[in-house]
Amino acid sequence: MNQVGRDLTVLPPAVVPVMESLSAVAGVGRVRASTGVFVGRSEELAGLDAAVSGAGGRAVVVAVHGLGGVGKSTLAARFAESRGDRFSFVWWVTADSPAAIATGLADLAVAIAAEAAVLPAEQRVELGVRWLATHDEWLLVLDNVTTPADAAGLLERVRTGTVVITSRRGTGWGGIPTVAVDVLTAGQAVDLLHRLVRSEWPDADLAGAEALCAELGFLPLAVEQAAAYLAQNRINPTAYLDLLGRSPARMFAAAKEDGDARQTMARVWHVTLDRLADTPLAGEVLRVAAWCAPDGIPRDLLADLGEEIDVHEALGRLAAYSMITLTGTTVSVHRLVQAVTRTQDPHDPHRRPEDVAAARDTATTILSNAVAELDPRSPADWPRYQQVLPHARALLEHTTPDTDTPHTIRLLARLGHYLDSRGDPGAAVTHHARAAQSCQRLYGPDHRETLPFRGNLANAYRAAGDLDRAIPLLEAVVADRERLLGPDHPDTLTARNNLAYAYETAGDLGRATPLYEAALADGERVLGPDHRETLPFRGNLANAYRAAGDLDRAIPLYEANLAHSERVLGSDHLVTLISRNNLAYGYEAAGDLDRAIPLYEATLADRVRLLGPDHPDTLVSRNNLAYAFHVAGDSDRAIPLLEAVVADRERVLGADHPHTLDSRNNLACVCQFLGDLDRAIPLHQAVLAARERVMGSDHPNTLASRSNLASAYLATGDPDAAIPLLEAAVAARERVLGPDHWDTLAARAGLANAYWNAGDRGRAVPLLEAVVADFDRVVGPDQPITLILRGKLDRVRHS
Repeated sequence: MNQVGRDLTVLPPAVVPVMESLSAVAGVGRVRASTGVFVGRSEELAGLDAAVSGAGGRAVVVAVHGLGGVGKSTLAARFAESRGDRFSFVWWVTADSPAAIATGLADLAVAIAAEAAVLPAEQRVELGVRWLATHDEWLLVLDNVTTPADAAGLLERVRTGTVVITSRRGTGWGGIPTVAVDVLTAGQAVDLLHRLVRSEWPDADLAGAEALCAELGFLPLAVEQAAAYLAQNRINPTAYLDLLGRSPARMFAAAKEDGDARQTMARVWHVTLDRLADTPLAGEVLRVAAWCAPDGIPRDLLADLGEEIDVHEALGRLAAYSMITLTGTTVSVHRLVQAVTRTQDPHDPHRRPEDVAAARDTATTILSNAVAELDPRSPADWPRYQQVLPHARALLEHTTPDTDTPHTIRLLARLGHYLDSRGDPGAAVTHHARAAQSCQRLYGPDHRETLPFRGNLANAYRAAGDLDRAIPLLEAVVADRERLLGPDHPDTLTARNNLAYAYETAGDLGRATPLYEAALADGERVLGPDHRETLPFRGNLANAYRAAGDLDRAIPLYEANLAHSERVLGSDHLVTLISRNNLAYGYEAAGDLDRAIPLYEATLADRVRLLGPDHPDTLVSRNNLAYAFHVAGDSDRAIPLLEAVVADRERVLGADHPHTLDSRNNLACVCQFLGDLDRAIPLHQAVLAARERVMGSDHPNTLASRSNLASAYLATGDPDAAIPLLEAAVAARERVLGPDHWDTLAARAGLANAYWNAGDRGRAVPLLEAVVADFDRVVGPDQPITLILRGKLDRVRHS
């Protein structure tokens, strides 16, 4: 027909195929392209097999769920490929939206009946559904379904065949069986990396693959992305790890040439967070959790991020989309999800630099507040510290001091005190050092906020046995406090007392004692003789007198301090109990066990009543009482009590805590004294090994253990084993403590005795003469130890 102006073509009406009568054409179908490399997943495949086999003729629907990038699609593709002979037709649909599902069904209709291609899209979708509903023995994979509701309409109409759904949603599937997919095992991840890289680079150097896969959290997508980068750029795993540490944003976004930029670590979880946009708190919760350790984040730490119901909803939705793993009390996040979430990207609305930094500071505040009101030295509060510690360490590992806030500083200080109490002085030093550094950056070196943290660091050095750094720092703290606060300020007096204690620890009683005396005099003048801050000054001075062997001055001071404590603080105050314990120790040093032992027993009973049987102070009392029994010759009570203290300290404080090692050392010494060398020597050896490992080879306690083991060897008549230990102990003590320290002099005396027992008169006599002269000069000619050594020297000369 010709019309004016244009031609009109009239087509015959489209033919609508009868889908119910059409069979699938052999060889026609659609499956996801395979990489050719598949590892592990035997349990997951078995789960799919079990679900399909148990269908009993009805439609089978299985939901495979897990974190984005964990390999759900790869698992479904492997199932379709390896079990394809079970099905007459296999069809794969990218199902990340209702529109995508519709497109996949429309394409299915055309694959079955090519003439349907000219029909409208809605009609093709209907034909696809009708074909599925009227046939069986087919497999339909709905890949990456966002929510169960998106597939609900299709599943209501289709009651035959097999449907495998993959989704990040782990909940909401109703009666549909599910198969959870987790990360690969370490061996599987390494195998996957090797196979992918060597398929393109057969002679690749893959040393360090284990460390790389561990850093990637054994996530298949991350391993595949890394393998592609290694093969394409011809670098090894160690170099990739270095790039990941220095440029995480670029590495997380790096895609293989001609690869899918959407399938990278930087993008794969972005889509999920987009879907959670109607729950804004979900992104904030995830960003805060990203700064914690991956596992075991206490849920109550996140409680203050919003209203209770909003926090619960945010956690629930993150868990539903497999972004986190949720229990009734904890939250876990895959370490790579954390790493990506922490990495700032101004182009990603979920990782804007200001939001990531705010989440870091929020996490810091939360962790600091969690222990703000707790006593780091109280075992009753230790469980909470132990909960917080791994998350604080993760936060500190992923931040630098230039981002520290006042909350960071307080958290570092509290953790430092806790670690010191738990017997980890090395870690305590690390925390106190960063706190002092950050405090100085924020406030300046002379700010009154800075001075206490420098004092904490100095005391941590002292506790760790590093007197070369502790003493100069304490001297500087004293000078700064005198300059800034004045010589009579209570903080200045405390700093002076701490410096005296460091001098005493170094064996320098010549500097320690006058400083203690001045601190006590100033404390009594400024604060008053009964002030609670004056009590430790008096107690420390008494300890110094006792260490010098001057018990005539030590014991009255101990007695006075106890009287002051009981009058000012009461008989049950912790400081009073310390004063009572110290007085008992003074009586023991004077050989007055009739007064020492009842006082130890009373102190122990009070500590059990007030603090409980497992408090460290209670264990100190039991240890002291046990050793007093030994000194009194009552080994029947000493040995069982020491054994019990060792067991309790191991249980409460840990096997490597310095107090535990002290008790084990005491037990070894008592066994040695009683002649049980078969038990004493292994104990001494174990204590020495532990002290070297925990405290270092130069710590005074380690040096003491070396001498103790040597003395045990001498007791067995084996000077050849003892002499190298004693020579090493003398050299180390002279280097660490100085030539005039009491312990150095004692070690030299022990070495002289070992030379004599070995028959080496040429070295024994001159060394013993020098030791006696040094004790004369340092300790005094009339002190008991000097008299004993002079008598030994006279006997040696006579012999």
